Amino acid sequence: MRTPRRVHTYTTGAYDSARWDGFKPRRGDIVVATPIKSGTTWTQMICALLVHQSSEPPEPLTRLSRWLDRHSDPIDELLAHFEAQPYRRIIKTHTPLDGLPYYDEVSYVFCGRDPRDVFLSMCDHMANLSEASMADIARRAGLSEPPPVPENPNELFPLWLTLGEQPWMHDGFPFGSVLDLTRTYWDFRRLPNLIFLHYADLTLRLDEEMRRLSAFLGISVDDAKWPRLVEAATFQSMKEKAVDVAPGAHLGEWKEPSDFFRMARMGQWRDVLTTENQKLYERLTRERLDPELKTWLERGRG
Repeated sequence: MRTPRRVHTYTTGAYDSARWDGFKPRRGDIVVATPIKSGTTWTQMICALLVHQSSEPPEPLTRLSRWLDRHSDPIDELLAHFEAQPYRRIIKTHTPLDGLPYYDEVSYVFCGRDPRDVFLSMCDHMANLSEASMADIARRAGLSEPPPVPENPNELFPLWLTLGEQPWMHDGFPFGSVLDLTRTYWDFRRLPNLIFLHYADLTLRLDEEMRRLSAFLGISVDDAKWPRLVEAATFQSMKEKAVDVAPGAHLGEWKEPSDFFRMARMGQWRDVLTTENQKLYERLTRERLDPELKTWLERGRG
């Protein structure tokens, strides 16, 4: 079976995929790989609950499962932290699969979401970033201050769909790619160590999707513990523990950590995006995505 190859280095003001160069994998590691705002933290939490079989993992999620690529997390300290973890590790990334080292002994968990919902959720996300976080991103991008970004979502949406985050990409500026990134994983969806979850499926069938992930990871869960684990994975439970759960909360990334879980946007793009932008989305996704991927990305397993 064909396996992924690492052919690109992805560097932005927020992250750098070259930071993986110093990572030493262990058999059983779990890499949670997603586009931005596509259920990353949700997937990390579910993995942590399954691995530790407790609604209270041994560390706050924001430290237990860190974003390896993120500039603002000092790489030497982060790698040492992962090395010191005595249990099955959960590593977060937003890097496309063609920018990651691939390991047969590692489990890759991908979570997708309707790109239009991702866009609106990312607008919420950017509004909640602290001034220090914005200044750090601008500095690493070589700018004296954050670049002006249209506040009107209908002005920003076509830019996000048509300007690549990297020169070889077609979408993603200024937030990060969904279409190109997802395709790099979808092309290898038949690998036995890669599973696809979807935000819509987690929303509608959390128990079922957690059981499917548990089976993929080879984790048996005591039936007596199961209801507590499912409850701990709900949106409301995570919001109540936002300081421990919101990514980067330990780095002061947010104005208000609980606003990271402000709302679970699903389908609200119908009331926000103009008819012109909805038609643009339809045209571009039909051109760039095969029909099966387009259907899955917008609906999940159904």
